[in-house]
Amino acid sequence: MITRREASAGLLSAAVFAGTSAQAASEAIIMQLPAPQTSGGMPLMQALKLRHSTREYADRPLPLPVLSDLLWAAFGVNRPSGDRTAPYWRHIMVIDVYAAMADGVWFYDPKAHLLRKHLSVDIRAATGQQDFVGSAPLNLIYVAHGERMHDVPPEGRRLYASVDTGFIGQNVYLFCASEGLASVFRGAVDYKKLEKVMQLEGEQFVTFAQTVGYPKS
Repeated sequence: MITRREASAGLLSAAVFAGTSAQAASEAIIMQLPAPQTSGGMPLMQALKLRHSTREYADRPLPLPVLSDLLWAAFGVNRPSGDRTAPYWRHIMVIDVYAAMADGVWFYDPKAHLLRKHLSVDIRAATGQQDFVGSAPLNLIYVAHGERMHDVPPEGRRLYASVDTGFIGQNVYLFCASEGLASVFRGAVDYKKLEKVMQLEGEQFVTFAQTVGYPKS
């Protein structure tokens, strides 16, 4: 069943990518996202009823407008103050959202609402320890900035960052439930390996990863 959002997404995606070669797309360093659709959608209680984890995904990519809405729902800017769709510890933003897809790893810039290329290699298989992560169209990687948590001992930073990540992950779950997408929030990650593959710097560290895609029929 094609949802209203999917139908409009298909049309817009075709318009955006018309005349763009696959090589040019892979070399892009900025992925412009259409404005998120912030009205309508499924009632909250119905989305909660449908929320569940899935580990079987179709290889169908997410249309650009769906990706745009998903990222905004996850941790986008929803007020003129610059505050986000998910709460965060002590009003300090310590979490960045990265999107690992077949064409590389992208950093989500919430203020500009666009994706910036971080890596040009497919690292999806490194985002988890189960086979499905390597072929699912999208793996969100949540990266924390330990250096921003000045008054928290290093051994406690993962706890605070993980709580913030959980808020974001639940937003993703609810969006997926309302849009017919599948998702699973994963802690089974080789963190050190993934941090090395992502070429993280300073005190950055991975908290969790979350797979998103269309359910395999």
